[in-house]
Amino acid sequence: MNRTNQFLCCLIAVILFSCNHNSNPIFHNSHEPKRQNTPFSDVVETDDLMFLAGQIGRDHDKGFVVEGGIKAETRQAIENIKAVLEHHELGLERVVKCTVILSDIKDFADFNEVYMIYFPNKPARTTFAASGLAASAKIEIDVIAAK
Repeated sequence: MNRTNQFLCCLIAVILFSCNHNSNPIFHNSHEPKRQNTPFSDVVETDDLMFLAGQIGRDHDKGFVVEGGIKAETRQAIENIKAVLEHHELGLERVVKCTVILSDIKDFADFNEVYMIYFPNKPARTTFAASGLAASAKIEIDVIAAK
C-alpha cells in the first residue's frame, strides 16, 4: 500500500472513530432521595470515565457524620463512594484516581490504614490537608472511575 492509501485509510479511521465517539457528558443526579436538590451532580459520565463528587463520612440514612474519628469517617466516605459506583454498576476496582482532603494531615497514617483495605489496586492519588470541610468532616474523597 502506498503512502497516499495509508494516509487515506488512517483519515477514514479517524473520521469513523470521531463519528461514533460521544463526547457529550451526562450529569447524573444523586441516587439518594435526600440529595436530589444539591447544587452539583453526584456523577458526571463521559465515554470512558465517571467523575464522582466528593464524599465525606456522612451516614446518609441518619443525616450526620459518623462518630469515631478519622478511621470511621474514612470507612463511611469510601462506603458512600462504593454505593454511588454500585448504583452505576461499577465497583471500587474501577477507581483510577482519588483525591483525598484531610482536615488534619496528622491523620494521614490512620486514614491510609483504612484506605489500603478498600483500594488494594493502588489507584493514583493526591492527598492534602485543608481546614473547613463540609459538616466539620475530617475527610473528603472524590474519585474518577473507568467504565
